[in-house]
Amino acid sequence: MSESLINNPFIDLLGVQHEHWEDGYIRTRLDLRPDHQNRSGVVHGGILTTLLDHVGSFSGLYCTTPAHARFCVTLSLTCNFVGQSRSGSIVATGRRTAGGRNIYFAQSEILDLNGSVLATGTSVHRYRKGSENPQGVPVNLSDLHPSS
Repeated sequence: MSESLINNPFIDLLGVQHEHWEDGYIRTRLDLRPDHQNRSGVVHGGILTTLLDHVGSFSGLYCTTPAHARFCVTLSLTCNFVGQSRSGSIVATGRRTAGGRNIYFAQSEILDLNGSVLATGTSVHRYRKGSENPQGVPVNLSDLHPSS
């Protein structure tokens, strides 16, 4: 996996670790910290929503061409919160389920390490110009997030 082409500062800030990425599928892990919790002491719904969006979008962005990447925008995201976790690690997976040239659909899920479902999601994404091509577009990583 080309970790550098994931290059998402917000995801990095949260501490998300990418375990596996291939065409149509991504799996990530997040080791929960106290600052991931809400006032009730459980993982914040915003963290779960972020992970569902991230893995849903990246399930359709795999690119094997060196120094290239693919980009998209999320058009729709539906989240279902079905469980809670206070500590430990959680795993988020995303699968591209269907799509055409410009639009694709994904399903995502977040589990704790005991296999209990914390959240599920469905999402719709649109490729940015050039990213509908599996070879992606050339990128200069310094252009993506230039230092101030």
